Amino acid sequence: MDFVSDQLFDGRKFRSLTIVDNYTRFCLDIYPEQGIKGEQVVTVLERLKEECNAIPKKIRVDNGSEFISKVLDKWAYENQVILDFSRPGKPTDNAYIESFNGSFRDECLNTNWFLSMEDAIEKIEEWRAEYNTFRPHSSLGGLTPQEMWQKTS
Repeated sequence: MDFVSDQLFDGRKFRSLTIVDNYTRFCLDIYPEQGIKGEQVVTVLERLKEECNAIPKKIRVDNGSEFISKVLDKWAYENQVILDFSRPGKPTDNAYIESFNGSFRDECLNTNWFLSMEDAIEKIEEWRAEYNTFRPHSSLGGLTPQEMWQKTS
């Protein structure tokens, strides 16, 4: 998990919580919102737990305030999930999400003009769906993240 920042056409800032499975490269969610706290991270994780009927063994995160929050720590403890924190100033510790975030920025955030949060949510979800279903990855043997996710589930 990680965050990417951007802004609407009028300068209002928002952040997107990105959640990607390192093995399959499947993007489980991109959650854009103007203010994201640890409680919202847990809400997204709970929704994904229900939708995917699975809980990860480990989540790699940086040391951002949302990820070191007591509410996320409690959720991880209750769900027996290890929060694997990267070393401060070492984005290469979480290279897969950093690579994903670069593609997300180049192909979605930098190419769209967001008129509202609703517009941003819609365009970001369209990009996520395309990323998961229409883009084969050489690291996945030519499969899309969706195909790899289904193969391993």
